Amino acid sequence: MFKHHQKTFSENTIFKGIGLHSGKISTVKILPSEDEKGIVFKRVDLNKNNLIKASFENVSSARLCTTLENNHGVKVSTVEHLLAAFYILGIDNATVEVDNEEVPIMDGSSKEFINVLKNKVLDNQNKKRKYLKILNKIELIDKNRKISIEPNKSSLIVNFQLNYNNKIIGNQKNIVNFQKDNLDEVSSSRTFCLYEDIEKIKKFGLAKGGSLENAVVVDKEKVLNEDGLRNEKEFVNHKILDLAGDFLLSGYRIIGEVDCYQGGHELTNLFLRKIFSNKANYKIIELEDFENSKKFHSKDLEKIAVNA
Repeated sequence: MFKHHQKTFSENTIFKGIGLHSGKISTVKILPSEDEKGIVFKRVDLNKNNLIKASFENVSSARLCTTLENNHGVKVSTVEHLLAAFYILGIDNATVEVDNEEVPIMDGSSKEFINVLKNKVLDNQNKKRKYLKILNKIELIDKNRKISIEPNKSSLIVNFQLNYNNKIIGNQKNIVNFQKDNLDEVSSSRTFCLYEDIEKIKKFGLAKGGSLENAVVVDKEKVLNEDGLRNEKEFVNHKILDLAGDFLLSGYRIIGEVDCYQGGHELTNLFLRKIFSNKANYKIIELEDFENSKKFHSKDLEKIAVNA
C-alpha cells in the first residue's frame, strides 16, 4: 500500500546479537529521525567521522553482505536485513547507532527486527514520501547473472530465480508484489549456504559468527537445521529480502518490475549505479503526482481520446 507521508519510529529500540561475519557481539540502537534525513548509521564506538549514509554510492563491498563506508574509511556491514525491515515497514528516516563494525545477524532474516519495530512506527511525518518511478527498461548482464527492471504502473514487483547445482535449492523462483502480497514469508526467510562452502568462506575471514541459529545450511540432499525450512521457497525468498534491503539504498521506494536471475548484493549495487547513471531512466515523484498520472491515463479519458 502506498503512503503519502514519510515515516520514522516513535521511540528508541535496542537489538543485540552476534555479527555473522565478524563474530563480534554488537548492539544496535534505532532512533527516530527528522523528515528528509533518510537512514544514517552511526558508529558510536568511534568519536569522530562516524556517520555513514545508507546509500548505494557508499557501498564499498558486496561480498556475501552489504558493507557501507564513509569518506573517512569508517564501515558498517551486513546492513541489508535491517534495511529490508525498514523497506517492508515503510520507514524513511532513522538513525541506527551501532557499537561495532557489523549489524547483528539475529536469526538470519528480518523477522526479529520487524516483530519488534512494527509496533513502534510513527504514523506520519510532515514531508511527503518520494518514489522512484522507472521510465525505461534497464538491464544489466554479468556473465551468468542478470537483472532488469521495466516500468510498472503502481508497484514494486520482483521476479527472482535461483539456479543451484543442488537438489534442495535447485531452480527455485518466486514473484512478489511488495504493494499487494503478504510479505511474512519473505521477511522471515533466512540467509543460507552450502555446507561444502563453509570452509571456503571462513578462509576469507568471513562467517565467524555463523551457526544453525542464524543461517540455513544445506548438505547435499538435506537441510541441517533441526526444524527444516520455514517455507518451501525460503532460499529465493531470502534473496528477494536482500534485494529489498539493497534497493532502499536508492533512497526511495521503487515503482517498477524487476526480473533477476542468480542475483546478489554485488549485482544489485551495480544495477542501482546503472539506473542512476542516466536521469532518463527514472522520475522522482510524490504520491499525488502518481495518482494524478493514473487519473490522466484512466479508461474514461482513453475513451474520450478514441471518440475524438
